[in-house]
Amino acid sequence: MMLRKIILLTLALFLTACGEDENAPYLSFAGGGFVFNYRNAEAFYGFIAKPLRTLPEGGVIEAQFEVPGKPEPAVEQEKVVQGQVQYSFKSPLLTGIQAKRDYKVVMRLIDAQGKEVARYERNFHTDVDQASLPNQPLVVGPGYQRNPDLKPGTLN
Repeated sequence: MMLRKIILLTLALFLTACGEDENAPYLSFAGGGFVFNYRNAEAFYGFIAKPLRTLPEGGVIEAQFEVPGKPEPAVEQEKVVQGQVQYSFKSPLLTGIQAKRDYKVVMRLIDAQGKEVARYERNFHTDVDQASLPNQPLVVGPGYQRNPDLKPGTLN
């Protein structure tokens, strides 16, 4: 009889531990940063959003990227898919990136009714300036042929 009570108590404790903490964050930033693609003369930044608990069904994850020289952020959205282990976000192609400066990202979780459920902010830093990129792509086409518009010996 006593063994049965111990087993039931242990099972009850185990089941209560399986529930989600309603105060825990829904999402976290999992990596991210700036990408300077010298070959294509393009730059952007992005991040991976990792769900930490069940997300609202029918919801949306929204990323707002600070864009150099623009007052409004660039906005990207992904629909919540139950069971998805990560969501990838990237800014549009950027110009005017300044070295030694932080750029702000706001990640919002929005439910099916359009209400903001959670909001997270993070800054991404770059030590590389836009001037380090060539003015035009170094290569073109699927075989990465040398860009015929480039003058020999010049990158900018």
